[in-house]
Amino acid sequence: MPSELTVLYEDNHCLAVVKPAPLLTQGVPPGIPTLEAMVKAYIKEKHNKPGNVYLGIPHRLDRPVSGVVLFARNTKAAQRLAEQFHKRQVTKVYWGAVEGIVAPPEGVWRDWLRKIKEEARSEQTAEGAEGSKEAILRYRVIEECTGGCLVEFAPQTGRMHQLRVQAALHGHPIQGDVQYGAKLPFGPPAELPRDRVIALHARNLTFLHPIRYEPMTVTAPLPKEWQSLGITINATAPV
Repeated sequence: MPSELTVLYEDNHCLAVVKPAPLLTQGVPPGIPTLEAMVKAYIKEKHNKPGNVYLGIPHRLDRPVSGVVLFARNTKAAQRLAEQFHKRQVTKVYWGAVEGIVAPPEGVWRDWLRKIKEEARSEQTAEGAEGSKEAILRYRVIEECTGGCLVEFAPQTGRMHQLRVQAALHGHPIQGDVQYGAKLPFGPPAELPRDRVIALHARNLTFLHPIRYEPMTVTAPLPKEWQSLGITINATAPV
């Protein structure tokens, strides 16, 4: 896990960085390594802040997932960014290496999911079942890779573990995602389940700047462990 922070965009109002897997976005109690703690330490050192550092967290990524995370640096920006995420005005694009070749190569998956009570996972349900919510996911195959193919995902809804569950439901689990039935390993071996990583990456976010209201897109390069998949697309640059 890298000790240095990769900053994709920064100004006085917001900060976009790369979350490495399997780092937590935030966590309690204090002292547990988190992306939040890394960002606060970075701001404190760079700007010589003597007191506590404010940091708004309008969204998160699952622990085994890497990619773009956007933070707010003041309360006004935090409120406006949180509203954009709540109203689904932020466009999220993920890249996932899945098992097998997805067909057709482009389309929309629609399923009904619900979070399992007191567990950090979701399951498929019938439409109208108690607690069920519709999950809509657009996908596009980018290219074939080791063990399957690289797919671009654009979620239209925000359900728990949505991409991971829907990929598995349609016969193509994310590589390394044993929680949802993956057979192929991914990333370095992990002694503990919490340290496992999966081949899912938050590639970019498009949002309105919280003060200037200009559309902005921030893009995260793929982590080095993805090199083993034999991907040919130039995905190492953050632009």
